[in-house]
Amino acid sequence: MQNIRQMRFFNPASGREVGYWSAKVLGLIPQELLDQELASKRGRYNAPEAQPVPDFDVVPVKMRDLTFDPRLSVPVPTKNEYLDAFLSNDGGFMPATNIVMIGGPGVGKTTIGMDMVSKVATTGKRVLFVSGEMNAIDLNRYCKRFPAFAELDVLFLGDYIEKSPKVALEKAFKAGYDLVLIDSFAEVCITVKEGNGWSTARAESWLLDLMDGNNKGENDLNLFTTFLVIQQVTKGGVFVGSNRIKHMTSGMLHLTRNKQDDSTTMDFSKNRVGNVGQPLRYAIGRDFIDYSPYESIEVPNDEEREEPEENDAQEMGVFLVHA
Repeated sequence: MQNIRQMRFFNPASGREVGYWSAKVLGLIPQELLDQELASKRGRYNAPEAQPVPDFDVVPVKMRDLTFDPRLSVPVPTKNEYLDAFLSNDGGFMPATNIVMIGGPGVGKTTIGMDMVSKVATTGKRVLFVSGEMNAIDLNRYCKRFPAFAELDVLFLGDYIEKSPKVALEKAFKAGYDLVLIDSFAEVCITVKEGNGWSTARAESWLLDLMDGNNKGENDLNLFTTFLVIQQVTKGGVFVGSNRIKHMTSGMLHLTRNKQDDSTTMDFSKNRVGNVGQPLRYAIGRDFIDYSPYESIEVPNDEEREEPEENDAQEMGVFLVHA
């Protein structure tokens, strides 16, 4: 019998087929299939045998005895002086690193991510944008504002839902890229999870293993791929994802909007190849994206604030209401 989680179910409301999880929420899965799935789970969980503990030797190493490809020390620059200095001490993205970019809605994570990788693409490096959320029509609107985005190699994961998103990603990464932008980690995992009937943990583990292999140059061009990964946060700003994602990352990049002046900044809370606690300002306009050094803004406290005199207030267009 076909795995129920790999099946597609017709949704009469939309006239389209949906995957297992959507169908389960909408109540589209016949009860007999759900009963069979439950019986299968019970049989699987009630009959496990204790797994033998593996026996292996543990041999500590000295770093002086290890050798590394010299290309790992050559940065991948964006050619923007402020951005390069911000990303690493060597200037730009470092090969075989993973940066997770997080931030609340509307701070420009996708725009900034695409701008960074498009800048790298102009230097002749191989760059790929994996879109787990947008389709070609959505991205076209971005490209009208920022023409450089139209020059990127793009993998629209939604185009492979009826085939195999897992295989599509494996084949794309195997071609070899210097820098890959994933938007977003959660959406890619959900798509692969539904397509293979996997658990969330298994989908995350598979994607992290795929990234790790490409970090090590396991692709056709032996490129030590760097990943810039957009990840979701909860409404309270809590990071979404397993601890393994945090451990694998070389940098945790936060994009925030400042309440004081409505400006936007980026800052690393963790950066194994650069500095932390040294924010960089960014500004996204109608057809431009700028980066500039961060300068703190002093806001007077309540004792320093002076209420305007009535005549001064009227000149400024401020109307005082007296009780």
